[in-house]
Amino acid sequence: MSTTDKELRVGMVGYAFMGAAHSQAWRTVNRVFDLPARARMALICGRDTTKVAAAADRLGWDASTTDWRDLINRDDIDVVDICTPGDSHAEIALAALAAGKHVLCEKPLANTVAEARAMTAAADVARAAGVRSMCGFNYRRVPAVTMMRQMVADGRLGVIRHVRATYLQDWIVDPQFPLVWRLQKDRAGSGALGDIGAHIIDLTQFVTGQRISGVSAVTETFVKERPLPAESSGLVATVDGGSAPTGPVTVDDAAVFVARLDGGALATYEASRFATGRKNALRVEINGSLGSVVFDLERLNELEFYDATRPSVEQGFNRILVTEGDHPYMSAWWPPGHIIGYEHSFTHEMRDFIEAVATGVDPTPSFADALQVQLVLDAVARSAELGSSWAEVEPGLVTAAA
Repeated sequence: MSTTDKELRVGMVGYAFMGAAHSQAWRTVNRVFDLPARARMALICGRDTTKVAAAADRLGWDASTTDWRDLINRDDIDVVDICTPGDSHAEIALAALAAGKHVLCEKPLANTVAEARAMTAAADVARAAGVRSMCGFNYRRVPAVTMMRQMVADGRLGVIRHVRATYLQDWIVDPQFPLVWRLQKDRAGSGALGDIGAHIIDLTQFVTGQRISGVSAVTETFVKERPLPAESSGLVATVDGGSAPTGPVTVDDAAVFVARLDGGALATYEASRFATGRKNALRVEINGSLGSVVFDLERLNELEFYDATRPSVEQGFNRILVTEGDHPYMSAWWPPGHIIGYEHSFTHEMRDFIEAVATGVDPTPSFADALQVQLVLDAVARSAELGSSWAEVEPGLVTAAA
């Protein structure tokens, strides 16, 4: 796949919540980082002609279209960025890879294991022709999380024994909140499990270097009928006044599971969109034989670190402010102590993707990595359906590089 004067011409499908986040990152990345190629926001795609044209103007895209097939077939598009609901990920990604386009796909990779396997197989074939692909687990790119992974890899925590992860939100606590696409299995694949549970599954495996091998799970849907929306976009929706018709909620509202990691660690996970008062509360704690480390998304620029090798009179959790120039990604931003935010994780994601594509390196997380997360989601769902019985995580796809 060639670029024009070291330019990667990006076409993005979708313009709601994730589309806006990705657009901000594409606009910013080359203004902050010195990269071997420059991203050009060439084309954005959405179903509504008027709305997608307005989005193109607002978000900074050169042009708009209502046909993603047109986007993929254009010769002046090098990268396809997929920000749509999960039910269309596989179709768009498979077509883009077949057309020789590099692909960035939002998480979770697909709605089913079968779709994720097909996408991973296609990505493996495309890689042989120099076509790159990546799944967008943006929390990997938070500097504190990347540093957390390095601390574990460097042995600062010793042998990892416990992992505990929670991701809690409350945006659907109100039973009158409408039946948006994220609450429909045919569109979203699953509920809190795939939407936010996928993040903590990927994040903990990324940080520890261990993969989840088996789970015992329980899921629950607290509100089983909701008003049909008059209009929806991202996480926001409206309903018509009066007695609106309702429809069934076909996904989980909460998922809780215990897991064993293949390196021997025990883990607990909780994903809920019914945690009243919690807006975007992602927290991960890793306990090892030599220490512990904690990340809290609501304190995104910090880590808590307990060093058990220090003298007993000096032990205690210490706060590390991850804003120094030699911390991951931070040299491109502000003086020490000047914090960054949620949107920067996407800028870092685009930075790594552009560099990988421009230099001919496979970016991570790969589709194979994302397939493994999908297999964990599947094991959780199977366990919950069978009364929390133990479910082994199926093996992923063996690729040519394995």
